[in-house]
Amino acid sequence: MSVNSMKKSVPDGTYVNPRGIPQAPFIENVDDYVQGRDQVESILQSFQEMLSKYKFMEMSTLRRAAGLREKIPDIQKTLDSIFFLDSKQSEEIVTTYELNDTLYAKANIKPSNTVYLWLGANVMLEYPVQEALQLLTSKLKAAKDSLQTCEEDLEFLRENITIVEVNTARVYNWDVQKRREAREAKERT
Repeated sequence: MSVNSMKKSVPDGTYVNPRGIPQAPFIENVDDYVQGRDQVESILQSFQEMLSKYKFMEMSTLRRAAGLREKIPDIQKTLDSIFFLDSKQSEEIVTTYELNDTLYAKANIKPSNTVYLWLGANVMLEYPVQEALQLLTSKLKAAKDSLQTCEEDLEFLRENITIVEVNTARVYNWDVQKRREAREAKERT
């Protein structure tokens, strides 16, 4: 999905992506945007504030995406384990499981119609196998969808960071040019 297809308009005419992140305005003509040199500082300051907000959102989104990239393989591994247990309902399984990073133990798993899922925060619940499969499948889909959303937001944010940086450079260069013109006009008189 392209960034442009994700945009929607809000009442003041600016565009936002589906998660409400506003699009940075692109300044095509600096002369039309900046009314006078006395506005340059406030415009540059507003661009810096906008840039810091976009960078904050980018870092937050990167952290969320990193958490999802770590979580998805764990969900998939748990889902695969339950599929395996479901396929071996009629026989006892002998396996080795991880107690700690470097400590493993052997276990005999008797056929059962339930599994225990670790939900976090010191909570473990017993689920029927089919219900656990449905739960984990929906959690995996939600995590993958959320990761895709994060990647779309990152693309949108990076595009807008670039726009703000270009706008800042253009306004700054416009100000330098106007100062040079004013200095040269002053020297001629």
